[in-house]
Amino acid sequence: MEPSAKEKKVLVVDDERDMLLLLRKVMTRKCGCMVKMADSGDAALAMVESWMPDVVLTDIKMPGMDGLEFLRRLSRFDPTITTIIMTGYGTIEMAVQSLKEGAYDFFEKPFDNDQIIHAVSRAIERTMLLRENLQLHHRLTEQQDVTGFIGRSKTLNQVLDLLKRLAPSRATVLIRGESGTGKELAARALHFMSKRAKQPMVTVNCPALPEHILESELFGYRKGAFTGADRDKEGLFLKASGSTILLDEIADIPVSIQTKLLRVLQEKEIQPLGQTRTYPVDVRILASTNQDLEGKIERGEFREDLFYRLNVMTVTMPSLCDMVNDIPLLAQHFLEMYSKEHDRSDLEFAPESLQCLMRRPWKGNVRELENTINRAVLLCDSNKISPSDLMTNESSAGNGEGPSLNNQICFLHLPYKKAKEEVLTYFTSTYLKTALTASKGNVSAAARQCGMERQAFQRLMRRHQIQSREFRP
Repeated sequence: MEPSAKEKKVLVVDDERDMLLLLRKVMTRKCGCMVKMADSGDAALAMVESWMPDVVLTDIKMPGMDGLEFLRRLSRFDPTITTIIMTGYGTIEMAVQSLKEGAYDFFEKPFDNDQIIHAVSRAIERTMLLRENLQLHHRLTEQQDVTGFIGRSKTLNQVLDLLKRLAPSRATVLIRGESGTGKELAARALHFMSKRAKQPMVTVNCPALPEHILESELFGYRKGAFTGADRDKEGLFLKASGSTILLDEIADIPVSIQTKLLRVLQEKEIQPLGQTRTYPVDVRILASTNQDLEGKIERGEFREDLFYRLNVMTVTMPSLCDMVNDIPLLAQHFLEMYSKEHDRSDLEFAPESLQCLMRRPWKGNVRELENTINRAVLLCDSNKISPSDLMTNESSAGNGEGPSLNNQICFLHLPYKKAKEEVLTYFTSTYLKTALTASKGNVSAAARQCGMERQAFQRLMRRHQIQSREFRP
């Protein structure tokens, strides 16, 4: 999720004209931004309302409205605008207060031009990500249609279009795809959009049942058919008559049952165990698998004629790597769902977290993403989910040889300088949190353990938005 290609806008606020001119020159040349200037807080607020900047760079000590009051009003007007504070000698305490009020960063005058350029570039990216996060809430409502799927990617839309066209028919559908891609959800969408939707869909988890039990569950039996059959039992095919039955992971059905299943598909009738007569069934059959059926046919593990009966229409579910741009929407959906479930309504993603999710491999697809967000909601110790909160036990388990694989992958596709910056940010945040955890939130003790001055340790804490109270028992 890179910032958009349109030119970014920076507003510089200072009562010293020389400083305004200098910063405008630096920002225009080095950042490629549109820059406007204001010499007071009141003038800046008026400009914000009409021009809508992405970043505001403001002095803190100005005649009239000071930087703190300006920051408060700016936050009320648009909390996505990122603010950087500039301070002169003797105003450090005000700068610290500004961070508590929501400022992104602060610099003491005189400052290094490269340093301020770097900070503004990061601030622009932060604003873009915050605004995209806000848009996710609105887009989620639009995306949750009758199919239950969330996403805007071309790949997913093609699948949804196919499901909508297949739903009204009675055709048997084979749903294929990797584990965690939503095969059962696709089956439910087919049923929900069909004329059979008023009746509940019946789902059979084929691998979960031993062969003898699966047969009796599917086709039913008559009293005395086998030891323990002390009454008649209606099978799932009869139960699903007039509705839809999903044979989940059909590749695991034993060959002996495949033969009987073929009869259901060909003749539309079933024969319960211990019964000589057959019974007609009006049932639509859906089947799903994540296995190579063609390979199983070659090995004699799956009947070829059954495969062709099942494969009337095939729907192949895309993996998450095929719809990377849908990850923010999915992540936001799972965040809202699990925040409600675990009573964590204050949670939101840190801007860099969604970038990290988009760069990670997802072998378990949407199911793995969902589990990752659920875990983060449960274990996050602040109101922002950071990249470190999104690391699973497996991915965060170190071997003493460096960052975990997933941490590295989060940065692999970035330019070198940006990747280096992200790695250092992640390292510093993790380092500080580890020290504070060991000291139970005692900043002085944590700083001593790290061989740092308390003030330097605190500055790093402020820069990384870490609160010591979160680590106290």
